Amino acid sequence: MPKYKIMYIVIGVICVIAIIAGIYVQFFVKDQDKNNLILPTLNVAGNEEVPEKTQEEIKSQLLNIFDNKFSAGTYDISTIAKTNTNRDVVYSAYEINKQEENYEVDIYLPYINISGDVSSGFNKITQSVFADKANEILNGENEEKTIYSVYYTAHINGNILSVAIQSNLKVGNNPQRVIIQTYNYNLATGEEVKLTDLLSSKNILQSEAHKKITEVVQKAKQASDALVQSGYSVYNRDLTSTIYQISNINTYLLGKNGDLYIIFPYGNNNYTSEMDVVWFE
Repeated sequence: MPKYKIMYIVIGVICVIAIIAGIYVQFFVKDQDKNNLILPTLNVAGNEEVPEKTQEEIKSQLLNIFDNKFSAGTYDISTIAKTNTNRDVVYSAYEINKQEENYEVDIYLPYINISGDVSSGFNKITQSVFADKANEILNGENEEKTIYSVYYTAHINGNILSVAIQSNLKVGNNPQRVIIQTYNYNLATGEEVKLTDLLSSKNILQSEAHKKITEVVQKAKQASDALVQSGYSVYNRDLTSTIYQISNINTYLLGKNGDLYIIFPYGNNNYTSEMDVVWFE
């Protein structure tokens, strides 16, 4: 059958479905319910389209993976050279849940138990960013009431180990600060995995990734500008900043299902919980 005839048939089917839906709404749906009725959207092939996830849904999806656990998936971890042979590839070096007059802490701090300079470097960053802050709080060095939590996730996709640490810090009347640090390690080569490597493995062009990053950040900027005009104080995104360039992005990871998260956690350098997350399935 010629392609143009197939196209006409598909368009005709879509039109018939639309007419039937319209008749149903007109005669069988109460007037007060019509404004709340959402009809399925069909693409050209006649299949129902899945609505694109909102930024808030993507952020929630990301934050829900921090379960303080390590998952090896199908990878044979017996081949990994560990620093401590009696412990898992990634384990909780600190588990502290404590509440005192001047602080509340809930800390699960991971240790990457792999021999080598790269993993050792990752652990040093964890120490300086998260462990030192925890020790400062526990030693009573903060005069203001402090609430501090640290959670992590660690899992292997293929031969890529992804570890992400997320902390929430609230000091006195300062805004809540959310910090996210990620590590991506190639178990086969013993090297750090760059964002460009992950994009290439998922057949995503850098230009495509950059376009999506720009769209997400611009939309967030527009929303924050509207809040500012309404009198709210919010984090101000600088769209000209070099932090949005692919070569400068250092917070990213593969999720447990192999989906890719590119994260802009503005709390890493500012007192804010604001972040933008670009997600590729």
